[in-house]
Parts: sequence; C-alpha cells; structure tokens
Amino acid sequence: MRVNFVLSEVVSGLRRNLTMTVAMILTTGISLGLMGTGLLIANMISDMREIYYDKVQVSIYLTDDVTDQQRDAIRTALDSSPEVKDFLYESKDDAYARFTKQFQEQPALIANTPADALPESFRVELVNPERYQVIAQEFPVGQNGVEDVRDEGDFLDRLFSLLNGARNATIAVAVVQALAALLLISNTIQLAAFNRRNETNIMRLVGASRWYTQLPFILEAALAGLIGALLAIGGLVLTKVLFVDKTLAGPIKSGIIPPVDWSSIASISPIIALAGVGLAAVAAYVTLRLYVRL
Repeated sequence: MRVNFVLSEVVSGLRRNLTMTVAMILTTGISLGLMGTGLLIANMISDMREIYYDKVQVSIYLTDDVTDQQRDAIRTALDSSPEVKDFLYESKDDAYARFTKQFQEQPALIANTPADALPESFRVELVNPERYQVIAQEFPVGQNGVEDVRDEGDFLDRLFSLLNGARNATIAVAVVQALAALLLISNTIQLAAFNRRNETNIMRLVGASRWYTQLPFILEAALAGLIGALLAIGGLVLTKVLFVDKTLAGPIKSGIIPPVDWSSIASISPIIALAGVGLAAVAAYVTLRLYVRL
C-alpha cells in the first residue's frame, strides 16, 4: 500500500470540501467539549461527596436571648445522647470568623454582614446521620433557647440533585450534538466520495481493493474527529484557566467546592480523543458500506 498516496488523498479531500470539513470539526469539537464538561462535573460531584458527606452535621441554632443555663442544659443533653458521636459549640464570634474565612475572596459580602448576624450554635456529628429526626425531637424548636435545628445532609442531597441534573443536561446536549456531528460526517463522506467517483472507479478497474479505496475517506473523517477533539480539549483548558481558576477562586480556596485539577483534564483527554477519532471513523466506514459503492 502506498502510504504517500493515501495521505495525499486525505489532504486533498479535506481541502476539496473545506467548508463541510470545518463545520464537521466544529460540531465534533462542541459535542466532545460538552462530553468532557459532563465528565468533569461528574468528577467534581464525586469529590464533593467525599468532602461533605464525611462532615455531615446537624446544626442546633440558639436564640439571641439564650441563657447560660439553657446552653449548659443543651451541652449536657448532647454529652449523654447515644446518637451523638461528637459536637462543637460555636459562638457568634466563632461563626463570624468562619464566615469571613470562607468568603474572604468576596469582601463586599463580608462588609454587608454584621458581626452579630450569625447565631451561636452547636455543630453535632451523629453516629448515624440518617437519624436526624431523633435529635430534632430531643431539641424542639422554640424551647430551651433553640431557634432552629437543621440537617445539613438534606441540603447536600438537594445540592447534589441539582449538580446531577446539570451533569445529565450537559451530557444530553452532548449526545444531540454528537448525532448532528455523525450526520454531518456521513453527508461529508458521501459528497467526497461522489466528487472523486471517477478516480476511485479507475482504481477499482486496475485492481485496487475496496478497502484501499475507502481508506482515504475513513482517514479524512478520523483526522477531522481528532482535530475536533483537540479543540474540545483546548476549550476545557481555557475554561479552567479563564473561568474556574479566576471566577471560582474564592469558593475553591475556602474549600466550598473542589478544584478542577490538571490531572482531571489529562485523564479525560485521551477519552475525548479516542471518542472523536473512533466515532468519526466508524461513521465514515458505515456510510461507505451502506450508501456508497467504491
């Protein structure tokens, strides 16, 4: 097989249908970029679960007029409760200090929050986080200085449901874009095969195999898929540098959300590249077998 001839046919085919090739590359790049975004969101959700679910607590917020006697009674009840694994008392000053540390990258928010706006509380770690209702019954709201009893696990469940929905929506859009890319690849290959039908017919007459005449078209699609994958990876890199590392710098530094590491992008880049090349090559091969006679 003459490698130089096949490569020259690939380059020639890409140039001959330049607009269709560009459209194919861009559509493939967008679909792969969305797929990569979905994978990064999935990794972030997994990291957030490890960060937060190990620290799930029940917060017992106290009223502003709570007395020392009521506070000591709550502490004694927590000490003796078999449901409580550990607990921590947080004063108003401690709560405000934690707040300023978490949102140190957002000075406007800190400036608009009075120092006494955050209530004092007990942060309770349960032996079994699912038995929140037991603690809620032991410390009824409105009695003995208790203003509210809040289960952080319930908030986390709602948060992760929202993140899972965003991930699923991103992947769904990526699938639609991928179908559009596959259809565009199929049309491009059909058009390229039609424009070069005289050349391929002559090659078949002189004894070239069907595989030999199909290979340049398959490589054209694979190369376009690879370029689209590289664009998708470049888009993920730019998103990390320009958006994640800058816009989300405060929450990441405070530990509210996990960072997007370069290792995460490096780990999904081969998946994106293989998906781009593989899907494009398979689409081209199926098109040639079903719709084009070479």
